[in-house]
Amino acid sequence: MTGTRFGLRLLLLASIAIVVGSAAEKTTFQAKPAAEYPHRQTSEKVTIAAEQFITDEQTKDAFGKTNPWRMGILPVLVVIQNDSTAAVRVDRIRFIYVLPDRTRVESTPASDLRYLKGAKTPTTGPAMPKLPGVSRNNKNPLGEWEIEGRAFTAKMIPPGQSASGFVYFQVPESSNAATLYVSGLINAATSNELFYFEVPLSGN
Repeated sequence: MTGTRFGLRLLLLASIAIVVGSAAEKTTFQAKPAAEYPHRQTSEKVTIAAEQFITDEQTKDAFGKTNPWRMGILPVLVVIQNDSTAAVRVDRIRFIYVLPDRTRVESTPASDLRYLKGAKTPTTGPAMPKLPGVSRNNKNPLGEWEIEGRAFTAKMIPPGQSASGFVYFQVPESSNAATLYVSGLINAATSNELFYFEVPLSGN
């Protein structure tokens, strides 16, 4: 009996260690302050910075072994810094990826990605394997917790505070000459909508 209890205790300790280790692995990614990103725009004392995550090196800390871009989903990190004196509502925020030819692609809700079937693979960059048909009954890499867990979900940004997260786009190609169009930010004190933002995704 004593040996059995000891064995169960060891099993319990091992299980706790695995859970703690897994939790530690899931908290490695941390967005930088908006001012530290080269691609940003400031308007009415609100700054929006954006960065495309394309390479495996870029996506490793945020998504682990899953690189969404290899499955036709472009993750764009968005960081919003509110340096105004009023809170900013972002519950109606809208993100659009604008390609150089002015093609506009609306962001896809992170919660929808796990159910995508046959997402288009990118036409540029390293060779990308085709994404097989995905259903609710199939294991989909885009269903890993990091995809939805690291998405931009803020509803309100108080004065002096920031919010960050990823937005996702189903685009056939990425471009350093693309622009992230952001609208729908509202001054909570006046209910007036802030002027839209056009954040260049490169210096080009």
